[in-house]
Amino acid sequence: MRSLRRLPLLFSKEWRELTASRAYWLLLLALGPLVGHGFINALNLYAEASGVGGGPAALPQGLTPLDGMLAPTFGAYDLAVTLLFPFVAIRLIAAEKESGALKLGLQLPFGLGEMVAAKLLALAAGWLVAWLPGLIAIAMWKAYGGHLHAPETLNLLLGHWLRMLLSAGVAIAAAALTESAASAAIVTLGFTIGTWALDFIAAGRSGWLAALAAYTPTAALRFFERGLLRLSVVFAMSAITLGCLAIAAIWLHTGRNLGARLLRTAVLLGLIAAATWLGSLSRASWDASENRRNSFSRADEAALRQIHEPLRITIYLAAEDPRLMDYERGILNKLRRILSRLEVDYAAQSRTGLFEGAEERYGEIWYELGGRKVMNRSTTEPIVVEQLYQLAGITAPANSDEPVFPGYPLAAHPKGASLVFYALWPLFMISVWGLARHRRR
Repeated sequence: MRSLRRLPLLFSKEWRELTASRAYWLLLLALGPLVGHGFINALNLYAEASGVGGGPAALPQGLTPLDGMLAPTFGAYDLAVTLLFPFVAIRLIAAEKESGALKLGLQLPFGLGEMVAAKLLALAAGWLVAWLPGLIAIAMWKAYGGHLHAPETLNLLLGHWLRMLLSAGVAIAAAALTESAASAAIVTLGFTIGTWALDFIAAGRSGWLAALAAYTPTAALRFFERGLLRLSVVFAMSAITLGCLAIAAIWLHTGRNLGARLLRTAVLLGLIAAATWLGSLSRASWDASENRRNSFSRADEAALRQIHEPLRITIYLAAEDPRLMDYERGILNKLRRILSRLEVDYAAQSRTGLFEGAEERYGEIWYELGGRKVMNRSTTEPIVVEQLYQLAGITAPANSDEPVFPGYPLAAHPKGASLVFYALWPLFMISVWGLARHRRR
């Protein structure tokens, strides 16, 4: 209880430090044009596909607010949280270490855990302010007559929120481990590039490497952008964030010797790995998308859940083959949600398939269930599902009367958006920044 009463005092101090940071105001200043650029381009493309010239919409079932507006607009936040936000988080630690204020702070009756928690809360509050351009874009979309589906919208916001917390945790840990802000920035950038490399290397592969790559920040955010909420991803991102904050608390304790800090860090890394692995065992997931893009029809799902034996799929398609991308998006991701004993083996030997096209097996997809094997080259959902029914000896369900997703065409131009994001937002931020500096003086 005493810690809870002291936390607002620490938060107030960290909030003043954050708002005194020039890096934070530059972040807010840049976010307006970044978000505006994504929003304006997305809305123009959406209007073209919706028949802005007076013609009919092209494939209206494919016009969804999640793909057409939300994901492109909030993609600016993924860019900002990757390349800009870590510098804001690093400053809260590095500035205190370089000025000696950290040593004075350690003499106060506050625990290191409280201090680190207050910094994270201040960064979270600052990120809520940074969300204002995105919320303005959503409000303008509604004003233009656009449609929003609350579950998929909130799911996307949750993904970006967890992405911010993970970035803040990594940046705080890097600042605690290193002696200067420059070194912390290099460590954070190295972590980011490492996750990008892992995501690239694991594409089209199976085994532990692919399982690990599913929890990189980019891959994790991709689930939310598709309208999919996976409990394992939420658990893994939360565990890594809390682990990074605990590492920061260990290394900010200057009273411990190097050996003790290394030992505690090693134990903590083991606990993070174990917690992430345990969380990855959960198959729980929810399809928050309005068009059920991550799910088979309800009748097909009920029938396929009757498969209790291990299903093994061997795919002879290269990682960059468009057919594999379609198959993963249209078949594999849906099967993973309903079959707990699914095994996938990527058997192609190259990434592009240029040197495998002449081989007889390239393009084949083998299904093995209960000792029975069958091959199919199709990546189309109805054909694959019918093949699985035959392999499992399940009677195909009758055609269901599920409503067809209508799509939401919107032939509207982003009127006034350029003025808001390119002129009024920068002017507003510069004015607030100047007022804040005047009050501090």
